[in-house]
Amino acid sequence: MDLLAHLIDLETQLHRQDVRANAEWLRQLIAGDFFEFGVSGAVWTRDAVIDALKDETFSPREATDFRLTLLADDVALLTYRAHRGVTAARPAADSLRSSIWRLREGRWQMVFHQGTALL
Repeated sequence: MDLLAHLIDLETQLHRQDVRANAEWLRQLIAGDFFEFGVSGAVWTRDAVIDALKDETFSPREATDFRLTLLADDVALLTYRAHRGVTAARPAADSLRSSIWRLREGRWQMVFHQGTALL
């Protein structure tokens, strides 16, 4: 599998309800030093994300227009467009997304993520 396909697979695992509800799985995908600039403007750590997702009302997600930029042999930037479906708790929303993935001990983990709302 090429790197783009592999990172798309890892990224989109984080969009799945079963993964988002599984703290151990999230710890495998998200690095300990991870942080996120959320669409809301909040800054999130790995522990805060895992804690928030356990009580999340899941919204289905779609991701398109993936683009990979290799920043170093072991660091990659993945960008894409995301759509979060409507639920009773939240309206649908579109955003631009960027994630930095780092290869350590043979495994890629997300170290940074940012969401930018599209109005």
